[in-house]
Amino acid sequence: MNKLHQYIYTFIVLSLFSIQISAQPSAVQKAGKAVLTLTTFSVDGNIISSSKGIFVGANGEAISAWKPFVGAARATVVDASGRQSDVTEIIGANELYDVCKFRVNTTSTPAKLTTAPLSQGEKVWLVGYALKKPETKELTVKSVETFMEQYAYYIFPDAVDANLVSCPVVNASGQVVGLSQQTDASASVHAVDARYPNGFTQTSGLAINDALLSQTHIRKALPEAKDQATLALIMAGQQPDSTLYAQTIDAFIRQFPNEIDGYSAKAATYIGNNIAAADQQMQLALKNVTAKDAVHSEYAKLIYQQQLYHPDSLNTLWTLDKALAEAEKAWQLNPLPVYQHQQAQIIYSKGQYQQAYDMFIALAEAQQLGSEPYLEAAQCKTQLHAPHEEVIALLDKAIEACPRPLTNIAGPYILARGQAYDTAGEYRKAIRDYNQYDTLMVGRAAPEFYYIKYQCEVKARQYQQAITDIAHAALLNPLEPTYLAELASLNLKVNRLDDAIKAADLCLRLAPNYPDAYIVKALALIHKGDKTAGIQVLEQALPLNDERIQPLIDKYKQ
Repeated sequence: MNKLHQYIYTFIVLSLFSIQISAQPSAVQKAGKAVLTLTTFSVDGNIISSSKGIFVGANGEAISAWKPFVGAARATVVDASGRQSDVTEIIGANELYDVCKFRVNTTSTPAKLTTAPLSQGEKVWLVGYALKKPETKELTVKSVETFMEQYAYYIFPDAVDANLVSCPVVNASGQVVGLSQQTDASASVHAVDARYPNGFTQTSGLAINDALLSQTHIRKALPEAKDQATLALIMAGQQPDSTLYAQTIDAFIRQFPNEIDGYSAKAATYIGNNIAAADQQMQLALKNVTAKDAVHSEYAKLIYQQQLYHPDSLNTLWTLDKALAEAEKAWQLNPLPVYQHQQAQIIYSKGQYQQAYDMFIALAEAQQLGSEPYLEAAQCKTQLHAPHEEVIALLDKAIEACPRPLTNIAGPYILARGQAYDTAGEYRKAIRDYNQYDTLMVGRAAPEFYYIKYQCEVKARQYQQAITDIAHAALLNPLEPTYLAELASLNLKVNRLDDAIKAADLCLRLAPNYPDAYIVKALALIHKGDKTAGIQVLEQALPLNDERIQPLIDKYKQ
């Protein structure tokens, strides 16, 4: 080829290339600025998946495939300028269409999304990720399916390289039409309407328990509404993952810097190990939160709980006197009955029962806080060693103040009256209240309640009901040997010897070193006439060094 021919050839090639470039709108290339790479990692730090996605919001909001996030404990993205950022939260996801929306801790240049679906035969471009000039591929819409009455699911006849999967499909104006999907190298390209995942948002605080979102360990976004975000914060505190809870608290504070809930939740995480940090958090709340009375009240509440459940003699920063002072400040700023009630509770805990009683009874008679002040007034009377009748009269008023018909809301007051009758030796009255409490709780009371009820029934010689209740306690908590031992003992008492042996065996299977079970089983065997077997059981218990064993052996060997 001579030089003239070479020049002509080069000119033709460059001209054709120029024609190809001009056929691709410049807006398509610009869309590449919003494309990102996504990498997800497991708990142990290994890479789970690498994929693509696209920014759709200025505050780091992005959409991509959902599958890479399944099982992920952490995720990072790299934007078109090469900047790496962490994924901070999952906003929403759909498993069927394999799409999700998430947020990254960065500002971003979002892509523009199409406002209307495309039609069959229209041309679009698949835009890849690159730091400079992104790879693009022209596609033609083969068919369009509609889902959820407004979103499009596109099918293209072409196959694409794996590095273009999950990349955005854009129209001639550079608007994002959808996210590409492909199951294998030979399959045609599909795309889910980008408007669908872009519309994901958290609206319910219960979403933290969503089965799909629970497949990832990355934090779920908080709802925008404060009440639902508060619910999400509470739900997060009930989860076993303390790291996720801490992240949720910090997110709540960022989202609602003028609300008390986040600061008090964070302070509570320090109680028991770092009172100074907890106090610092509440000082921060006093500085930032709008409702200062709520801050002082929460401050008092945290100190009060710390003093009740995590007392520390070396702690001089938080005391009941400080708790009372904070509650009084709340009352001075906003004289709500609940703040006066809080003061009365702290005064009670300080042992000043008469003063606390006066405050509780004033609140009760003002009918401002329902039944609880009557119950607390009764507790004050008990501490003041008042006559039994005065305590019962206050508990009667607590129950009378409950809404009718009675529901489980009345349960604590009926239970308290039953326990008061029980303590006073009025067992049948106590059992009446225990039975009513059991009915209101629909048989779902704690096993400790059935144990208390059983003990009362034994004292009232209502043995059949007592057997039923102690058996129910054992059923609710099958890992507590005391309940099985008591069941065995009562069966022995009423001469149900076989049942006594069975219950004792169950107890020994659970707690092989429980001496009472050996004794009950041995006595049941002896009462059945098998003295030899009974003595053998007692001898098996000798290594337990229980002082009752040897005298029983000596007695029955005679």
